[in-house]
Amino acid sequence: MEIQSIKQRFGIIGNDPKLSRAIDIARQVAATDLTVLITGESGTGKEVFPQIIHHLSSRKHKSYIAVNCGAIPEGTIDSELFGHEKGSFTGAHEARKGYFEEVNGGTIFLDEVAELPLSTQVRLLRVLETGEFLKVGSSKVIKTDVRVIAATNVQITEAIQRGKFRQDLYYRLNSVPIQIPPLRDRKEDIHLLFRKFANDFAEKYRMPALQLTDEAVTLLINYRWDGNIRQLKNITEQISIIESERLITHQTLIKYLPKTTMVSLPVLYSKDDFNHDLTDRDILYKVLWDMKKDINDLKRTIFELSQKSDTKHLQESDPVLIKKIYHDVSNETKDFDSSVLNDGDYEQITEEVANENSRAEESLSIQEKEIDLIKKALARYNGKRKLAAKDLGISERTLYRKIKEYDIS
Repeated sequence: MEIQSIKQRFGIIGNDPKLSRAIDIARQVAATDLTVLITGESGTGKEVFPQIIHHLSSRKHKSYIAVNCGAIPEGTIDSELFGHEKGSFTGAHEARKGYFEEVNGGTIFLDEVAELPLSTQVRLLRVLETGEFLKVGSSKVIKTDVRVIAATNVQITEAIQRGKFRQDLYYRLNSVPIQIPPLRDRKEDIHLLFRKFANDFAEKYRMPALQLTDEAVTLLINYRWDGNIRQLKNITEQISIIESERLITHQTLIKYLPKTTMVSLPVLYSKDDFNHDLTDRDILYKVLWDMKKDINDLKRTIFELSQKSDTKHLQESDPVLIKKIYHDVSNETKDFDSSVLNDGDYEQITEEVANENSRAEESLSIQEKEIDLIKKALARYNGKRKLAAKDLGISERTLYRKIKEYDIS
């Protein structure tokens, strides 16, 4: 079956190459009995892929069951999956079959597989390796022929490092991996999905379908969508029900988008449009900017050392240190040839450091102005750093660092 036909049959919307690749892998692996591990963020539509694999396989006329491992209490998960004997635990008034016995010959989809307790993981590993299991409270071995497809929205490798997931089970489940891309990586599909959901809700609630202005479309496709397709669908339904105006502007759309991590672009709309505190991305940019400032300070320090000390003295005092400092700084600026780092070759280093002279002098004049501004702000607010930092447009932490750096009393 062609990929486009699979999309139509299972209601998959989108033309993103990564999505098509995931569908293609599911189509190819369907004819085998290999276990499949589907990974992707919550809300990306992972639950559709086990159905694709099952319905395109030779097991399509057998049973298919989806089990949410995270929704079953730890005390009963073994009984749910493998069954139990009468009297095996309190409340076990009669024997019952588990999913692995009921679905013999078919396919079982274990969603949120990383939530399984370690004891259950041992049982699951045995089923995958031998096709055998024991009911809870029984010593009789039962054979089963079940194709296992698992899914998770967590990084299993990190769970393995924390001791929460067995490494051997991970390798056994991960015979064929399928990665589902997040919605923010499928920008061209976002508006398509919105229109599909808008039309569905228009039909459901018997009202005209929503439409977006150009600015609203831009906001829509650049929003981060941490909840992925599920979040987009929910917001589309909210707007369809609440808004009487069918043409949605970006000002209207903003009201329905959570304030955290609004967009995936550094700058898109003014701060007045969003009216929220700095996001994690903004803070990261600030940290990187401060790091750049620190690197420039280090370069200036090296320049000053080169002016106050002769090269021979530096070479004799600590050749390893001067080479390491210069190598680290030059790597940051991408303008240093590592071939000059041969022992004793300091002429090249000294010459290139000296080339920073004019820029260093300019930086020093800016530094003097910065010190003057800090002193005036502190004097204006009687030494209250919080108010001075706010007036200067920097954080209190940055102000404290600069006071210490410039030795301002």
